[in-house]
Amino acid sequence: MPRKKKSNTSESFQNFTSYKPKKGEDYMGETQKDHFRSILQNWKAQLMEEVDRTVTHMKDEAANFPDPADRATQEEEFSLELRARDRERKLIRKIDITMDLIDADDYGFCNACGIEIGIKRLEARPTATLCIDCKTLDEIKEKQQLGS
Repeated sequence: MPRKKKSNTSESFQNFTSYKPKKGEDYMGETQKDHFRSILQNWKAQLMEEVDRTVTHMKDEAANFPDPADRATQEEEFSLELRARDRERKLIRKIDITMDLIDADDYGFCNACGIEIGIKRLEARPTATLCIDCKTLDEIKEKQQLGS
C-alpha cells in the first residue's frame, strides 16, 4: 500500500515576508498586528485544508483488506494521521486564542514578565506567549521537575 507523502503543515506558516519595523514605530501598532493577524489566518487556513484532505483521504482509502497485515498497516496509517490532526486541532485553538489576544491589544508581550516578546520570535512562533528568557527558564524548571 503506497504511503501518502505528507507536508509538515504545522510549520508551513513560514510563507510570508518578514516584517521590517520603521524607525520610531510603536511596538505592536496596527501594521504589526495586521502582519501577525495575516500570518495566523493563513496558517489556520492551511491547517483546515489539511483536515479536509485527511477526511477525503480516509474516505477514499478506507477498505476492508482480506490480509490482516494490510488491514493493520492501514489502521496504523489512519491512527498516525488522526493523531497529527488532533495536534493540529489544538494548534488551531491556540491560533484562535492568539488572534483574540491581537484584538484585545495583549499580543506580543510576555505573560510572565510583561516585556516585548519581539517581532523575530513571534515570526518564528506566532503563538508564543513568553519571551525567550522566560521560556528558557520555564523549560529548565520543567526538566528539573521531570528529573531529566
